[in-house]
Amino acid sequence: MSIFWRSKILLAEIESTYGTDPVPQAVNGILAKDITISPMLGNDVDRDLELPYFGGTGTIPVNLHAKMTFMVELAPSGTAGVAPGWGPLLRACGNAETIVPGTSVTYNPITDGPESITLYFYVGGTLYKLTGGRGTCKFELTASGLPYLSFEIWGLFVDPAEAARTTPVLTGFKKPQEVTTQNTPVFTVNGETMVLRQLNLDTEKAVEPRFLVGQEEILITDGVGKVEATVNAVPLTTFDPYALAKSATNMPIVLTHGTGAGRIATIDVPNAQLQRPEGLANAQNIVEWPLSFVTVPVTGNDQWTLTLT
Repeated sequence: MSIFWRSKILLAEIESTYGTDPVPQAVNGILAKDITISPMLGNDVDRDLELPYFGGTGTIPVNLHAKMTFMVELAPSGTAGVAPGWGPLLRACGNAETIVPGTSVTYNPITDGPESITLYFYVGGTLYKLTGGRGTCKFELTASGLPYLSFEIWGLFVDPAEAARTTPVLTGFKKPQEVTTQNTPVFTVNGETMVLRQLNLDTEKAVEPRFLVGQEEILITDGVGKVEATVNAVPLTTFDPYALAKSATNMPIVLTHGTGAGRIATIDVPNAQLQRPEGLANAQNIVEWPLSFVTVPVTGNDQWTLTLT
């Protein structure tokens, strides 16, 4: 019998002990798009034996792990101070979650003690599991489009098996608001309001599978982070990206998306260093600047924040 690719279910739950499956339930459902899975990554060690005739001697698979990629819509929970359904995914990407009940949920990068996650991915009746999952995330906002969080998560290999499907609960995922002037009321660079075509904040976590005797783990070993923004060019007397890049100036970037209590997401990069602008772009006969920034810490673990209010 054929297995339909559209018949997918994704569940995710934070682990209390690294690599130990917390057995995600229906309430841990994830509403995602563009899901891909590489269920059995690793290496094949050639036995390379000496034989009295031509022929291979076989290989042995080692360092087995898995990788999943997918996107979720960047939409808060709809209630201020309540974490969204995609919150565990950001936590598994080396970020802290701070909840102020009734007010806000804030995410920011951390260096030590990142959490890990177990993913369950059903295709038809086949269940693919990924434990000890950690990864990286990119925020993607494009004018006249929907805002997204794009995830890459690596985890330890678990044998796929046939399993009874569940019906995921997806109430933690709300309908997003389109990226428009009305729905995205604030975008500033160095205090200047800019006309924005596209903004990407890539947290750029370095994710490393580490397989040693006594340690089999997916590690986050670094996280630099960068911002790429395409904006309308303005007179250099208003904003001079060349002088700012030449002087290695750090500056704040702020974007607020969403309207209404419980639906507002604010991306704040307080100390972005503008990189050398290397070209111009033409869109509808309008000059645009592709700008690139490196996210630089101020006091540490504060390169950026995502605040939901």
